[in-house]
Amino acid sequence: MPNIELLEKSLPVAPIKIAALSGCRPLAQEVDKKLVKFRKELVEYKTSKSGIIPQGYSEKSFLVHCECPRFGTGEGKGYIKESVRGVDLFLMVDITNYSLTYKVCGHENHMSPDNHYQDLKRIISAATGKAHRINVIMPFLYEGRQHKRSKRESLDCALALKELSDMGVSNIITFDAHDPRVQNSIPLNGFDNFFPTYQFMKALVKNVPDIRLDNEHLMIISPDEGAMSRAVYISNILGVDMGMFYKRRDYSTIVNGKNPIVAHEFLGDSVEGKDVIIIDDMISSGESMLDVCRQIKERRAGRVFVMTTYGLFTDGFDKFDDYYAKGYLDKVITTNLNYRDPEIFAKPYYVEANMSKYLASIIDIINHDISVERVRSSNEKIMELMKKVNKR
Repeated sequence: MPNIELLEKSLPVAPIKIAALSGCRPLAQEVDKKLVKFRKELVEYKTSKSGIIPQGYSEKSFLVHCECPRFGTGEGKGYIKESVRGVDLFLMVDITNYSLTYKVCGHENHMSPDNHYQDLKRIISAATGKAHRINVIMPFLYEGRQHKRSKRESLDCALALKELSDMGVSNIITFDAHDPRVQNSIPLNGFDNFFPTYQFMKALVKNVPDIRLDNEHLMIISPDEGAMSRAVYISNILGVDMGMFYKRRDYSTIVNGKNPIVAHEFLGDSVEGKDVIIIDDMISSGESMLDVCRQIKERRAGRVFVMTTYGLFTDGFDKFDDYYAKGYLDKVITTNLNYRDPEIFAKPYYVEANMSKYLASIIDIINHDISVERVRSSNEKIMELMKKVNKR
């Protein structure tokens, strides 16, 4: 079990309970299995040393049943089906899960991020005053891309964080926030932003056995200015070169809520003959990412691997299929932190980076109220992975 020496010296804040909203239940079930295993191992370890084992520390499951039924008008309510009094409650929500539907006056509607966020508030409302502490796990941060104001615009992400804070949420846990500076809207509350870098590299090494993690064979590419920090981090850890593209946009028009990209310009050394990792926080429609893949291949790069935390694929997979057939990309690696169309699992280029073990470890650490830096930093794990790959 990870961090067993760290956890054995501390006591939990309160018994853990995980309440997963309907759009996040498959992930929550995986996390629950890992957490049950962690706690069982820790109990055995503590028992062997005559340590203290609090009541409710190890359970067959930490999941608590909750739901948000709706009236015929589409209005809803939150309902927790068992007691959460005195527990350290972790609410899990996936605001991107559009597969769920509900009826409004007989018409079928798909759940939007706004619907998921409202349901989250309903469950918080049902638990407020009973739970010892409320923590929200929202991997894809609600309205995370609307994090700053240009002209007369709403500040949706900041408003949402402030609202959750006012409702009594102690900690907000997210992954690869579009701009983590949005936490400035709640400076006195817990806000933890984690990155799946090690899980990306582990998935890549497992699915591409002949990958070489050195400067002669690999290069990291940032597809735009916003992804620079991610690319700089991974290139420094691996000790390889980095390049970047910057987007020239047409600011005179707005298409689908954003200014269209006119061209991608490349800054960096030659990629000829090298495998390339393109890293970003998400694939939305995929237009800009695919254009970067094409330009990298035209510069005579070797294999092209795309790594993004969230695979949204809002325009489907046709263009990705086409670019894979043309040899512009070799693998697309995304996490299981958000809903993905089941069709993607049959794609020859798709690889999943499983985050359930990492998420269970984060919950365990926060429940013990100790520093998360031990699980946040993946430097040592990546270095160990590099050693194994280079030996191989």
